[in-house]
Amino acid sequence: MSDSVVIQAENLTKKFGDFTAVNAITFEVKAGEIFGFLGANGAGKTTAMRMLNGLLLPTSGEGRVAGFDVYRESEKIKRSIGYMSQRFSLYEDLTVRENIRFFGGIYGLKRSRIKEKTSRLLRELELENVENQLVKSLPLGWKQRLAFSIAILHEPRIVFLDEPTGGVDPITRRQFWEMIYKAASGGVTVFVTTHYMDEAEYCDRVSIMVDGKIEALDTPGGLKKTFGVGSMDEVFLKLARG
Repeated sequence: MSDSVVIQAENLTKKFGDFTAVNAITFEVKAGEIFGFLGANGAGKTTAMRMLNGLLLPTSGEGRVAGFDVYRESEKIKRSIGYMSQRFSLYEDLTVRENIRFFGGIYGLKRSRIKEKTSRLLRELELENVENQLVKSLPLGWKQRLAFSIAILHEPRIVFLDEPTGGVDPITRRQFWEMIYKAASGGVTVFVTTHYMDEAEYCDRVSIMVDGKIEALDTPGGLKKTFGVGSMDEVFLKLARG
């Protein structure tokens, strides 16, 4: 794996009994890229992501993330990445401040560093007035922005985001993508799954999964040109209809 490639999958496959959830996918992600992993619900996106971030062992194929093997070095992968799960990755019964402090400790940050980062995060997210409120009392959009900021608290090389904007309003989605751009401009590689086809336009490159396979992979502009259409929605419709 070259220095510029930080995620690599080759014929990566996951089966559950007779069901093949991810079917021999092959792709690379370069450092600093915003890589969109698109597909309808049930296409295999989350299963593929969980293999790459060390949470699920592949059935076959090869994969490397941040230079580490997905079979043998899953713990090293977990220490090198940030991860924001689909089902929300904060503790609802802890306050905003307690969540930041707790995850800072898990990521192995020193106490002085956690204190400094907590102050900065609360200021940047404009959460100083609610820092002692339980997370469950916050609006969903605020929770999402906090969860993303905590996922990159330890300054990982790569952050995995699983359907991060599900269920939030268009304005909050746009604000969230501004945070993604800021992280990428600072050198973080962003691997993001979504079923919102308009969000594909914000990515450097996009892969589209259909029934466990990658059916298309290119820049958004390249995909629209290949399929002779004007939007990513239309690209997806053409692929879904075979």
